[in-house]
Amino acid sequence: MNNTGTLRHDWTKPELLAIYERPLLDLIYEAATIHRTWHKADEIQISTLLSVKTGGCPEDCSYCGQAARYHTDINVQALLPTETVLAHAQKAKDAGSSRFCMAAAWREVRDNRDFDRIIDMVKGVNNLGMEVCCTLGMLTEQQAQRLHEAGVHAYNHNLDTSEEYYKEIISTRSFDHRLDTIKHVRKAGMTVCSGGIIGLGETAEDRMSMLLTLANMETHPESVPINALARVKGTPLENNPKIDIWEMVRMVATARIAMPASMVRLSAGRIEMTETEQAWCFMAGANSIFTGERETLLVTPNPGVSEDKQMLTNLGLKPMRSKR
Repeated sequence: MNNTGTLRHDWTKPELLAIYERPLLDLIYEAATIHRTWHKADEIQISTLLSVKTGGCPEDCSYCGQAARYHTDINVQALLPTETVLAHAQKAKDAGSSRFCMAAAWREVRDNRDFDRIIDMVKGVNNLGMEVCCTLGMLTEQQAQRLHEAGVHAYNHNLDTSEEYYKEIISTRSFDHRLDTIKHVRKAGMTVCSGGIIGLGETAEDRMSMLLTLANMETHPESVPINALARVKGTPLENNPKIDIWEMVRMVATARIAMPASMVRLSAGRIEMTETEQAWCFMAGANSIFTGERETLLVTPNPGVSEDKQMLTNLGLKPMRSKR
C-alpha cells in the first residue's frame, strides 16, 4: 500500500479504518513489509525518559496520576538538580540509550528560573552526544526557539486521543492548544514526537481520527508513541479494562502504514505485555521503546534495562546507534 518510497498526507478516516480492521495477519504482513522498506528491521531505538519534575500538575487529564486534583500515591517532586539529571543521562547512554527525554509535569512552560535550569540540562545532555528530547507542556514560539537553540532534538506533545473524544478526557486545555504547540515546535526546527493513548474508552473511529490528524500533517511526526492506558489508582480511568494486545498491534501497524518513515514507539503499557506480545508489536512496525534504570515510565511501572536487553537479544534485535 505504501511501500514505494513515497509519503502520503491525504489520508481519509475510512481508509485508515479499513486498514485497522483488515484481517490481522494480512495487516501485520503489510506493515512489516513497509517497515522493512523504510527501516532496518533488526534495530530498535532505545530511549530513556526521566521525570525531572513530578506531580502537582493543574491539568485534569483523566488518565494521569500527576494531576494535583486526583488522590494518587504519586510523590510530588520538585525540579531535580541539573547534576542529578546529567548523571541519569550518562547512565542511560552507558546502558545503550541514544535518546534522553526529560519530562516535567507542567501545564505550560513559564519564563522563569526553572526554565533556565531546563536549558542548562539540555545543554549538558547534548554535550554527552545523545539526542535530547523534552516534554514540558505547552510552548510559545519563543520558548520553542530557545529550546532548539539549546540543543533539543525532539519535543514530545501527544494528542492523546481524537479531537472528537478529547473533551471527555481533558477539559483544562483544548485539542487546538496541542496543535499550536506542535506548530511552534516544528517552526523552531525541532522534530516532533506525538502520538496517543488507547484504552481511554474511545472507539476505533476515535483512534483513526487521531492517527489521521498526525498522518495528514504537512510533515509527519518523526516519532509516534503508541501508549496503552496505564491504569493509575485514584484517577477517573483506574477501572478501565486492560487493552487487548491485538488492538495495540493493530494500532502500531496502522501507524506504520500511514507514516512509514516515522519511528513508531511502543510506549506506556509494556509492563503488562509478555515478551511474545511485544514481539508482535515489533513485527507490526514498532521500532522504538522507552527503558530506564528506575523501571518506571514517568510514574508508572516499566520494564528495566536488563530485562529489555535480554528481550532484544532473544528477538535478534539490537539498539539503534545515535544519529548524532
